[in-house]
Amino acid sequence: MKSKIKFIALSLAIFAITACNQEKKTTPVTEAPETNVLVEDVLTKEKQDALTPDDVVKNLQEGNVRFTNNDLTQRDLSAQRRKTISGQFPEAIILSCVDSRVPVEDVFDRGIGDLFVARVAGNFVNEDILGSMEYACKVSGSKLVLVLGHEHCGAVKSTIDDVKLGNITPMLSKIKPALETVEYEGERTSKNEEFVHMVCESNIKNTIDQIRTQSPILKEMEANGEIKIAGAVYDMDTGKVEWLK
Repeated sequence: MKSKIKFIALSLAIFAITACNQEKKTTPVTEAPETNVLVEDVLTKEKQDALTPDDVVKNLQEGNVRFTNNDLTQRDLSAQRRKTISGQFPEAIILSCVDSRVPVEDVFDRGIGDLFVARVAGNFVNEDILGSMEYACKVSGSKLVLVLGHEHCGAVKSTIDDVKLGNITPMLSKIKPALETVEYEGERTSKNEEFVHMVCESNIKNTIDQIRTQSPILKEMEANGEIKIAGAVYDMDTGKVEWLK
């Protein structure tokens, strides 16, 4: 009887070991998932020098496509921060509105050290912003000055509505020339999005004219082909940036 019990126990043990080995043989090996490679490179002077103004425009346009496709580049921002401590060589300076819905670096899929960004409600220029643009291009080597307006701009709408409040009043006076030059037979109110868009574009073009008029340095650099001065409109509905001719 005892021999029979030992035989049964031994048979069960052998069966368990065999089943375990069989399971190990048939279970597929799962490969570890690929990890996203984080970009840690930054613009150097050599890379910046190699760029042309048209290269920079193309870079920003391609970055905007990635933004609209929700395919932003994965970056090691800590590494980029460390690599830019000793210097910066951005490819462009972008004048944008202060609107929180226009995240400039994300809109163009750019990281630390890639862009200078100046912001003021209504993206107009004054002496300080012009000086910043001259620094970016003449001193730091940027190849593009971009005036970036946007749809549904509160500063543009407030200018159309002739808002008067504290320091907002003199600020909006910088945008009024763009409003006054728009020829439009329809409803000239902030509720008319078509008219608001026209004023937005007019304001961008007016700002570009002021850059060329008030900054001989930037005008000369553009004439020599060292930089390009351009304008564009950011569409909040689509995330796309439409470049003005």
